[in-house]
Amino acid sequence: MLDWLKINLQYITPKHLLSRLVGKLAAAELGGFTTFLIKLFIKQYNVDMSEALHSDPAHYRSFNAFFTRPLKPEARTVDPREDVLIQAVDGAVSQFGDIEADSIFQAKGHDYSLTSLLGGKPDLAAPFKDGKFATIYLAPRDYHRIHMPVEGTLTDMVYVPGELFSVNPLTAQNIPGLFARNERVVALFDTPVGKMAMVLVGATIVASIETVWAGTVSPPTGKNVQHWTYEKDTEASVHLAKGDELGRFKLGSTIVVCFEKDMIDFDALAPGQVTRLGEPMAFVANAPVNTDASADLGDDASADLGTQATPS
Repeated sequence: MLDWLKINLQYITPKHLLSRLVGKLAAAELGGFTTFLIKLFIKQYNVDMSEALHSDPAHYRSFNAFFTRPLKPEARTVDPREDVLIQAVDGAVSQFGDIEADSIFQAKGHDYSLTSLLGGKPDLAAPFKDGKFATIYLAPRDYHRIHMPVEGTLTDMVYVPGELFSVNPLTAQNIPGLFARNERVVALFDTPVGKMAMVLVGATIVASIETVWAGTVSPPTGKNVQHWTYEKDTEASVHLAKGDELGRFKLGSTIVVCFEKDMIDFDALAPGQVTRLGEPMAFVANAPVNTDASADLGDDASADLGTQATPS
């Protein structure tokens, strides 16, 4: 009965209004009150501040600054092997596997449309049909910056208006087409393993979605899909290395990452599995796998994940 109530209340709650009000509070610099809220959040969600570049809650002038906190350089290590795609975020695996034509598995009894997920644009969805996908849920306690699983050059960004349902596991199991109906930002890249789509899905009280090349994409929200294209091989082109920061959530949400058919094979993933940025997520399909755990990481292999490029 309680779960039923949690789900159905979301249909009538003014989610956008609530999210924007919380966003204003999260952005406010309220001195001791801000520090109090941060300490309360740390206790409530058991946040590991030992990994944060600044572990003292009083360091953060706003809740947003705390929520998007950088990590210490040594907190995460990017797997340097060329045949390995890394986990893009700290979180937990919601689902992963094959895209069946245009259909992506959400939860038992629920699929949703790949084309709808990518903004209703068949030309953008075409490369990913019969490909692979992974959905990763970021809990409130997690690190909330998103990084590149593999190097890539940005070709498109799409803002898709929508709902702001919660994206926690309970909601994912009960709201049909959840990730294709929530507000989201889609970033498409050309990579050594073909096209990659990184979808940043908004949720209740997610106050902002940002990318490192465009800054804040949402809010403000709009009623229409917006599509930007990016020129490659120019001074203005956006190329990100494996492990580079791609964007961030101000308050938690979910990512969906999609790959072309026959280009990657997932590592030993399982629904509910905890993910850590930089650890292996997938391997290049049909590539010889380097299993030498003692491989020399070199000076550049372990990216400073606390001081990557940030939005303007």
